[in-house]
Amino acid sequence: VQLQASGGGLVQAGGSLRLSCAASGRTFTTYVMGWFRQAPGKEREFVAAVTRYGHSTYYADSVKGRFTISRDNAKNTVYLQMNSLKPEDTAVYFCAAGREWATATMRDAYDSWGQGTQVTVSS
Repeated sequence: VQLQASGGGLVQAGGSLRLSCAASGRTFTTYVMGWFRQAPGKEREFVAAVTRYGHSTYYADSVKGRFTISRDNAKNTVYLQMNSLKPEDTAVYFCAAGREWATATMRDAYDSWGQGTQVTVSS
C-alpha cells in the first residue's frame, strides 16, 4: 500500500491541526494504521494506532486526551486530530500501515510508510 500524508503546518501552542493519510489500493481494511513522529535528533516514536475497522485505538501517554486517531475506510484515509498542541509536539509526522494490532506501537511492525508531514508548534 502507498501512503500520502498531509495537513501539517505551523500553529501556535494551544492550537489544533488535523493530519490526513490517504492510502492507495483496495486492501486498506487489512491494515492496522498508525501515526509516528520524529523530532530533530530523536528517534521516531509511536503516537497512535487504530484497528482495521476503527473499533479500537491506542495512544502514547504523551498525547492521550489531546490527539484522536480515526479512519474512514470508504475513503481509504486515516486521520490524526491534534488539539491543545504543545511545542514538544513539533516533529515530522508519519503514517504507517501494519498487520498486527498486538505490535502496533513498534516501528518494525509496519510494512509501509508515508513520506511525513511537518508539524511545528510555536510557543
